Amino acid sequence: MKPAAFEYFAPATVDEALALLHEHGDEAKILAGGQSLMPLMNLRLARPKVIVDINRISGLDGIAASADGGLAIGALARQRAVEKSVLARERHPLLVAAMPLIGHFQIRNRGTIGGSIVHADPAAELPALSLLLDGEFLLARKDGARIIAAADFFLGYLTTAIEPGELLTEIRLPKWRAGTAWGIDEIARRKGDFALVGVAVRAELNGGGILEDVAIVMFGVGGKPQRIESAEAVLKGRPIEPAVLRVLSQAIADELEPDSDIHASSAYRKEVGGVLARRVLESALARPARTPR
Repeated sequence: MKPAAFEYFAPATVDEALALLHEHGDEAKILAGGQSLMPLMNLRLARPKVIVDINRISGLDGIAASADGGLAIGALARQRAVEKSVLARERHPLLVAAMPLIGHFQIRNRGTIGGSIVHADPAAELPALSLLLDGEFLLARKDGARIIAAADFFLGYLTTAIEPGELLTEIRLPKWRAGTAWGIDEIARRKGDFALVGVAVRAELNGGGILEDVAIVMFGVGGKPQRIESAEAVLKGRPIEPAVLRVLSQAIADELEPDSDIHASSAYRKEVGGVLARRVLESALARPARTPR
C-alpha cells in the first residue's frame, strides 16, 4: 500500500520546525529516521496530514559529554552512531551494548534515538533503557521548552506525554556511577525482531558483596516499559546467592501482569521474565565493572 496524501515540509532550523508544529498541531508528524513512521503510513495505520522532516536541521545529531559528567544525545543521532561512539561507550556502556539488539544494522543506520523514544513501542529497547538510566528529555516548543523524566514520559502503548507542538531535541543521561554492574537481554522470535520479553538491569554492590542499589526494567510485557520495584526491594541489602536469585524470579513472576498476543501468552511472559531477569543479573554481576573516564 501507499500512504494517504499529506503535506510535506523540510525546515532548516529548529525554530522553523516548531513554527510548523505550532501551526498544524496534532495533524503533524515528525519524520526523523522513518523506521517506525513510514511502515505505519504505508499500511495506513497512521494518516498524518502534515509531515515535518527534521533531517535537514543541523545540531540535533550530537553525542556529547554533559557538564555533570553524563551524556547528552541529540534526538537525530542515529542508533548506529551511538553504537560506534567511543564517548558513549565510556560514559554509558549499557546503552552501547544494547544497540545491536535493535533491529538490524541497516535499520540502525537510519533509525534515530529520539524517534524510537517518541514512538514508544513497549517492546523497544531505548524507552526501557531511558527509564532504567533515569534519563530526561528536552522538549522544545514555540514559546519555550521543558524537561521531563523518562519515568513520566511513557504513558501507554505508543503513547507519551509529548504534546502537540512539541519536539524532542535532546536525551540526557546522568553520570554513570563507578562500579555499576549492568546487563540486558531479550527473547525474540528471530534476531532483529521486537522482544517478546526483555530485561535491563543495573546494580551496585558494596565492598562486602551486598546489593546496595538495583534497578530492573522489563519491556515487551505491557503497554510501556515497567520498573519492577517489588523485585528490587527483594534484592536490596542482601548478598547475591542462589536462594535470593530464586526469590527474585518468583517476585518478578508475581508482579508482572503481561499481555497475551499472537506471539506469546501472558503465562509465558511471566515465567520467562522471571528466569531472564535472574540470568541478566547473574551475568551483570559476573562482568568486571568499568569506571567511566
